[in-house]
Amino acid sequence: MINRNAALYLNDWLKKSRRKPLILRGARQVGKSTLVREFAKSTGLELLEINLERHPVLDTVFRSLDVVRICREIEGLLGRRIEVANSLLFLDEIQATPHALAALRYFYEEMPELPVVAAGSLLEFTLADHEFSMPVGRVEYLHLGPLGFSEFLAAVDTGLVSYLEAAGRFEEIPDTAHARLVERLREFLFVGGMPEAVCEFLENGSLTGVREVQRSIVETYQDDFAKYARREDLARLHGVFQRIPVNIGRKIKYVNLSREDLARDTKGCVDLLIRAQVCHRVSASHCSGLPLAAGENQRAFKLISMDVGIVNFLCGGRWESLSQATSQTLVNEGALAEQFIGQHLAFLDPGKPSLHYWLREGKSENAEVDYVVAEDGKILPIEVKAGAAGSLKSIHQFCHEKKCMMALRFDLNKPSRFQVTFKTREASTTAAVHFELLSLPLYAVEAVGRHSLFSLITKNQD
Repeated sequence: MINRNAALYLNDWLKKSRRKPLILRGARQVGKSTLVREFAKSTGLELLEINLERHPVLDTVFRSLDVVRICREIEGLLGRRIEVANSLLFLDEIQATPHALAALRYFYEEMPELPVVAAGSLLEFTLADHEFSMPVGRVEYLHLGPLGFSEFLAAVDTGLVSYLEAAGRFEEIPDTAHARLVERLREFLFVGGMPEAVCEFLENGSLTGVREVQRSIVETYQDDFAKYARREDLARLHGVFQRIPVNIGRKIKYVNLSREDLARDTKGCVDLLIRAQVCHRVSASHCSGLPLAAGENQRAFKLISMDVGIVNFLCGGRWESLSQATSQTLVNEGALAEQFIGQHLAFLDPGKPSLHYWLREGKSENAEVDYVVAEDGKILPIEVKAGAAGSLKSIHQFCHEKKCMMALRFDLNKPSRFQVTFKTREASTTAAVHFELLSLPLYAVEAVGRHSLFSLITKNQD
């Protein structure tokens, strides 16, 4: 069994005195249904699961918004009574019965003691196109992505988890543990975090089997395109889907995704894939203050896929190449490292996935920082790069312009931190800029957001 970190969120949700119905959002096959089933089992709640795709007749029942009638029909369908205090009602594939979304408000108001969870793979399209009153303020949302590296590690090599956590706290770890964590990271870059692929690797250790699972997942996504795209857009959508992995890390130009189509048509395909959470938008921001979204440049953005294993599959990556790549090649060349970091940063907040980067385009020199996040009310620039601090020119520019006192670099070295000082010209004078550079191995990415790096470093200094 694979334990998900989101189960901790569900535990906290269950204990709330004013608990609202919870809507799980996320792409297909990231493990939403399994998460709910395992949660019900671990808490001893009787799971009352209804797959609404299989029971379209219930749409009329939910349309009534009569909670008593709805529960009576569910009891008739399942053949057992709903014991409110000891049950968990799970409405799966809720996008198939949109009126069930509106009915969640009345579960909250009239039957708050019954825990209710809803989930849907293509829910974003229903939410965007709904023609009914959404229960704003009466439901709670949780976005679920693929497994993170810590979840993967806990499943395949539990003994390394304590070293992973120590590295994230900038504690010294043995060279042997670091080497093993890097090898597990390479495996994750190949397998990815899709639960079925991880299960195949865990149970059979077969990389060939993992490839077949990834092939099946990709085919499932492509089959889904017909559910939210017009027939004449399907070929274009397939092409854009295939081109996203080879454009990770690059500012998106629609011509690079499709040379034969108009930019507005390609943009429509990108928007559809983002809405389906098959990929995520990384928006350029001026980063002059918080929230970062307030400084977005709507015309400049990058894309990452939902999962590094799927990226590797679509790019035809082979385990032999990945396992033998040098640390510098793995981090500085190709898109896997930037994809890996991005898919973890996207879910720092249980709200909607959100990613930003910094881009300064000038006539003489451009500057770009891979990711920028908000940490403890401060802005933290992040670079995915191997090499000396002196090679981080964009980080230097950012810390100078934004008066930033701390930056973070991800590479494949052990954790470290040191002061950086450099000189820059301002008009006719030269100014010295100082900041602290934190360096973490890629595998410790989940330290961002788990605890404030700013307060952690300050505490360590004390």
